[in-house]
Amino acid sequence: MSMYLLSRRSVLAGLGFSPLAAALAQRKQSPNVLFLAVDDLNTRLGCYGWDVVKSPNIDALARRGVRFERAYCQYPLCNPTRTSLLTGRRPPATQVFDNNRWLRHAMPDVVTLPQHFRENGYLTAQTGKIYHGGLDDDRAWLIGGTPYAPRKPRTPEETAQRERQADRYLALDGDGEDQPDYRTATRAVGLLEQFAKDSSKPFFLAVGFVKPHVPFLAPKKYFDLYDPAGIPLPKDFASSPVSTGPAFRPNFDIFIKRDASPEEARRMIAAYYAATSFMDAQLGRVTAALEQLGLRDNTVVLLFGDHGFHLGEKGMWSKMTLFEPAVRAPLLVAAPGVAAAGKASPRPVEFVDIYPTLADLCGLPPPKGVQGRSLVPLLKNPSAAWDKPAFSYLRRGQVLGASVRTERYRYTEWDEGRQGAELYDYQTDPGEDRNLSSDPKHAKTVAELKRLLRA
Repeated sequence: MSMYLLSRRSVLAGLGFSPLAAALAQRKQSPNVLFLAVDDLNTRLGCYGWDVVKSPNIDALARRGVRFERAYCQYPLCNPTRTSLLTGRRPPATQVFDNNRWLRHAMPDVVTLPQHFRENGYLTAQTGKIYHGGLDDDRAWLIGGTPYAPRKPRTPEETAQRERQADRYLALDGDGEDQPDYRTATRAVGLLEQFAKDSSKPFFLAVGFVKPHVPFLAPKKYFDLYDPAGIPLPKDFASSPVSTGPAFRPNFDIFIKRDASPEEARRMIAAYYAATSFMDAQLGRVTAALEQLGLRDNTVVLLFGDHGFHLGEKGMWSKMTLFEPAVRAPLLVAAPGVAAAGKASPRPVEFVDIYPTLADLCGLPPPKGVQGRSLVPLLKNPSAAWDKPAFSYLRRGQVLGASVRTERYRYTEWDEGRQGAELYDYQTDPGEDRNLSSDPKHAKTVAELKRLLRA
């Protein structure tokens, strides 16, 4: 075991004699935070109206808090979106556009979300995937975390291997005890048991689940929940990606460099659902422990999927587009005494709003430099007036796509419009089939959304 990890664990053992203990003792009434991150989770969940998907524990959390119907990530890829969320800054500010760049290379002095809680007297702990693998924040955690490990781009051989395994799924024996998400949940329950022994010390516990990220692995009992023959395909399903002008991209993660038959697509969607249900069961072990240990009533619980996930829409799979399936993701917040239980908010929100929201809910000083806004007004009244849109980005080579989403429209520019633009009206075209950006009837709408994008 490294001295790095030993030093972190020693902090917990010595809490009663450290300066941190004094800070914690002064915050007896502060709420705890359970921060639940899920990799590649789209909105195909029971609480979002997808009854075919069995997600009882996430659905139960939605009944306790506010479900954000229009929540958007800043970038449809793991490291950039998590960097934005955890710093409260959008990609043009972070300059993190891939899975290899570390946030502290780009922003050496930034105060991240868990670091802000740590510096304000919270016991910060982590298990599972919060930052992207090897790119953890060494200033964030008192318990858990991993040393920074530089990531390198894939070699041609690694790329070829990834492509060969792109369509892998597997039904496992047993309950999945040997899988990362099961072990993550076990560690999280153990940490909650430790924290319950002295609930006067507020904690920020981040728990990161990796499923339903590919490959789709889950115990057989979760595969048995879904019959591929009965899985409906998207209305705009195609066997290969449909050319959509500047928005076009080849497939990512699944069905790379080959077509997908309808039968294969149904099997893959069923496997995604099975992996989702397996993850939901592990998440349920954590939320059950929170309740059984008497911690629920003083704990803010926030759950998000780090970005969306295509399942055959327009022939596309996985992420890396600026269409709704890739940038829209689940966001649920249960804040005792604040959140309107079981309500849904139709307002467009973005993941940079999470940082100031949690600080606001816990009475911490407002974080400096963040570009989001606290969602507390929407937790109190999910239909409250809200004039802030959501922004998402995607870089392809040297071309940056920038997108703004309001309640009705999405407007996207590639290279500030020099390589194309898109406008979709979700009131009349929820499938994003008609690009209205050059329609004279929508010139005023384009001008207004362009202004928002520039601002």
